[in-house]
Amino acid sequence: MIGNLNHVAIVVPDLAKATARYRDVLGAQVSQPENLPEHGVTTVFIELPNTKIELLHPFGDNSPIGRFLEKNPDGGMHHLCYEVDDIYDAKNALIAEGARVLGDGEPKIGAHGKPVLFLHPKDFSGTLIELEER
Repeated sequence: MIGNLNHVAIVVPDLAKATARYRDVLGAQVSQPENLPEHGVTTVFIELPNTKIELLHPFGDNSPIGRFLEKNPDGGMHHLCYEVDDIYDAKNALIAEGARVLGDGEPKIGAHGKPVLFLHPKDFSGTLIELEER
């Protein structure tokens, strides 16, 4: 069902500082920050030869990432994102196997302009999983 690892998401308390570290210290290619108000985050993507790193920072007062930073003030890994061929087929197969889809269960448009879903971390060894349609 799952395909390539699309990205690893890391919550950061200072987006500009984290972006500069990846760009200036590690020599990585980084995107411009993008605000995603519907998800309550600002994102920056670090391009790697085989995947991406997504830096996440809170956007707005009700950001779920804000709560993550309250518990983890230095930031940390937030989720893994895997690609799937069809988000609805994947959703239905996962629900049939007992996995829990977060939110209202319907795909939302993610940072890459493609449908995404999040799966409950308790169903995947404590790791929040994002599925993104290819």
